[in-house]
Amino acid sequence: MDRHFSNEKEKAVKTYTGMNGRVGTGALAILLMSLAGSGTALAEEDLKADALSAAWPGMQEGARVVDWEGNVLQEGSNGFTCMPTPPVLSGTAPMCLDELWMEWAQAWQNKEPFTAESIGVAYMLSGDEGASNVDPYAEGPTDDNEWVKEGPHLMLIAPAELLENFPTDPHNGGPYVMWKGTDYQHLMIPVDARE
Repeated sequence: MDRHFSNEKEKAVKTYTGMNGRVGTGALAILLMSLAGSGTALAEEDLKADALSAAWPGMQEGARVVDWEGNVLQEGSNGFTCMPTPPVLSGTAPMCLDELWMEWAQAWQNKEPFTAESIGVAYMLSGDEGASNVDPYAEGPTDDNEWVKEGPHLMLIAPAELLENFPTDPHNGGPYVMWKGTDYQHLMIPVDARE
C-alpha cells in the first residue's frame, strides 16, 4: 500500500469540485463515472488477472479480488484481498492484503491513527510505481523524500518494537522500514531486482 492511489483520486475529485464551486452535481457525477470507468475499461478478467499478479501462485485461487469500486470479482477463502492497479496510475501496482493490512489501508487513506498489535502481510509481486520512503503522503519524488520505485516485494506491518532494528535505507540490499516513526511504518522486503 505504498501507492498513493487514494491521493490521486482525491486530488482529481478536488480539482474538479474545487473550481470556486462552479462545477455542479451533473459535472461531478460525470467525473466520478469517468474515474470509475477508467478502472472498469479493462475487461473484468483483465482486472482480475492484474490484481492476482500481486500474489504468489499458491494463494491466487483462494484470494478475494475486488476492483476499486468495491465490486467483488472473485470470492475468497484465505483472508487475502487482491486489488488491481489503481486506475489513476499508468504503470502497475496491484496488491494483495491480509485483514490487518486492510485495516491499515483504511487508516492510512483516512489519515487516522493506526497501531499494529500483531503482524500483517501484504504482497506486491508485480512491483510498484514508487513512493517516498519517509513521507506517507508524498505525491512524487523530491530532493529529500527518498523516492523508491520498488520491484516485486512483500510488506509486513508489526508492532513498532519489532521494526526497531531494521534499517531505513532502501538501498541496503535487504529489508528496510518505510515511513519509520509514523503510524503507517512497515517493513519492505524486496524479493527481486528493481527496474
